Amino acid sequence: MVQLPKLNELGFFEIRLESIGGLGANLAGKMLAEAGVEGAGLGGVSFSSYGSEKKGSPVKAHIRFCDLDTPIRDTSPVERPHIVGIFQEALAKTVNVISGIYEDSTVLVNSLKTPQELKEKMKLIGGTIAVIDATGIALEEKNRVNMAMLGALFRLCPFLDPETMKDVIRKSLEKKYPQTVAPALATFERGYQEVVFETFSLPEGASMPEFVRADTPVLGYETQPIGGIIINPGNSILKDLSISRSGMMPHFNEESCIHCAQCDNVCPDNCFVWEERPDKKGRPQMFLQGIDYQYCKGCLKCVHACPTDALSGEREEDGYAEQHRVPHLFDLVR
Repeated sequence: MVQLPKLNELGFFEIRLESIGGLGANLAGKMLAEAGVEGAGLGGVSFSSYGSEKKGSPVKAHIRFCDLDTPIRDTSPVERPHIVGIFQEALAKTVNVISGIYEDSTVLVNSLKTPQELKEKMKLIGGTIAVIDATGIALEEKNRVNMAMLGALFRLCPFLDPETMKDVIRKSLEKKYPQTVAPALATFERGYQEVVFETFSLPEGASMPEFVRADTPVLGYETQPIGGIIINPGNSILKDLSISRSGMMPHFNEESCIHCAQCDNVCPDNCFVWEERPDKKGRPQMFLQGIDYQYCKGCLKCVHACPTDALSGEREEDGYAEQHRVPHLFDLVR
């Protein structure tokens, strides 16, 4: 039996995966736990927590490993992870993806940024940051992000045998989806080989943020406003759906657009911005100005509907949405 590198007070080595629906974090957690139990002779458990079961919704997968002598009686969410796997970098906009980490925890991020850039962006004080371009690998290998992330996670968990994981992948896929086995194995292997990581020591005199349970209410009987007013807006005008994009987004080429509104007809979130102007004959007509990327979740239905290729599906680049966003002009929002 292998030796776990770290244990908490209950005797567990804990991993939390932060993702959105559609990237396969739930399946990745199950396969990770299975590889630890069958291949490493460990005790293990995996379960997920999520809201609505739809693509783009925030998802958490929780994995615990322990020695066989340690009973698993804790199925609460992983609050103090030794490893955090972040499948969608943009989640950090709305979710505290690094909550509860220790000063020596490892944070794995699906990103094109360097560990130093991610440290500054996520305001990480200390620990190890690992980076893997899981989206790029998945697109190149015509597979899914979760296989690349699993490869990187196995590199960060030396007590797990990658060959065991490959057997789990074969067993999970070869009966129903035999054509996906080879791409999945290639994606897993690239994730294992291409992950890079850097450790940042805690600055002298600094300490990690005080741990706060995730279920601690922001508004309680001591902190809520007078009258119990709900101050967090819940309407669709102010929501930011950009965290739902899983790597792809539409690009708009105005020169090819015939303003037919086929894109607007299929868009589920009213992302397209229009302006009424006179056409060549002086008649009023609606002209497409661009896309408000705050509401675009990357479904690419508009790309498939466009008859003139004015819209194309492209890999999302950092900063592109902010630079090319055409904001809606809502009368009630300033």
